[in-house]
Amino acid sequence: MASPGLKTAVMLSLFTLLTACGEKKAPEEYLPRVFVQEVKPTDYAASVTLTGDVQARVQTELSFRVGGKIIQRMVDVGDRVTAKQVLAKLDPKDLQTNVDSAQAQVVAEQARVKQSAAAFVRQQKLLPKGYTSQSEYDSAQAALRSSQSALSAAQAQLANAKDQLSYTALIADAPGVITERQAEVGQVVQATAPIFSLARDGDRDAVFNVYESLLAERPADPSIVVSLLDNPAIKTTGTVREITPAVSAQSGTVQVKVSLDSLPQGMQLGSVVSATAKGSGKSAVELPWSALTKNISDPAVWMVDDKGEAQLHNVTVGRYLIGKVIISEGLKGGEKVIVAGGQLLHPGMKVEIAENTYKGLQPGAQP
Repeated sequence: MASPGLKTAVMLSLFTLLTACGEKKAPEEYLPRVFVQEVKPTDYAASVTLTGDVQARVQTELSFRVGGKIIQRMVDVGDRVTAKQVLAKLDPKDLQTNVDSAQAQVVAEQARVKQSAAAFVRQQKLLPKGYTSQSEYDSAQAALRSSQSALSAAQAQLANAKDQLSYTALIADAPGVITERQAEVGQVVQATAPIFSLARDGDRDAVFNVYESLLAERPADPSIVVSLLDNPAIKTTGTVREITPAVSAQSGTVQVKVSLDSLPQGMQLGSVVSATAKGSGKSAVELPWSALTKNISDPAVWMVDDKGEAQLHNVTVGRYLIGKVIISEGLKGGEKVIVAGGQLLHPGMKVEIAENTYKGLQPGAQP
């Protein structure tokens, strides 16, 4: 039989063993590791490169002033024309008939004037002698005046018919280059329907179609360098001359016309050109695209506060670039922005900042 001392020793050993088994080591708290970038605002001047073409300052749509059938076309697209040069002709038969009819009417009215004038002269001679009445004299005078008015109307009608006949020839109103043709020989056209587009000689513009959002700021330098797209060595300078006030319903853009100071050799009408304009510098922050997330529908970034906790902060994106974004508002210098590892964060979550802070981190990298 075991002694009381032995029982006591066994009980103490068993109690110690059970106590040791009941004590579990507290698990270490897991903190998500993140890469951060310290906010360092810098002056950022956004540059915009546009593509357009060279156009004439003044472009005219040439059309006939009367309708008819085109029987002759003397020029084509690309032809240089001079002022008063005939470009096309309409069939003049119908209008020539109108001229002949008006001419005959003038001859008839001239005969009536001659007849009424002779009758009036007779009345003038008979009235003093009492061989005619005052009423007959007045009637002869009125008939003469009426015939003279009818003659004037007939002559005006003849002049108008001759003008209409002259309009069967389409004449260039200024020297320039034909840039477009909208009708062919044999086609019946209405009056004022465009037949040719004429780019007048003189000043030239580089014309660009620009999205309205890109015009929010004026360029820092009013002088814009315009270069030939297929040969950038051929270049000139210009200034913005005109911005259309309305947005195009088809393209959603506005038209910007840059007045060219000169036109170098090789740059001509229709040449495709490019122009780069830089806006005025503004304080902004450059971040990799991996730093950008959203707060419901607004752009946002994750930041690490002084307590080491992640906080979601709304920002304004000034521009999206390849592999990076430009933050124009919402960040201050010295703040820490999470640029990688923020996929599963929620506001107030404590995070561990990776030892190697962001330095040229590749987009999509994980800590």
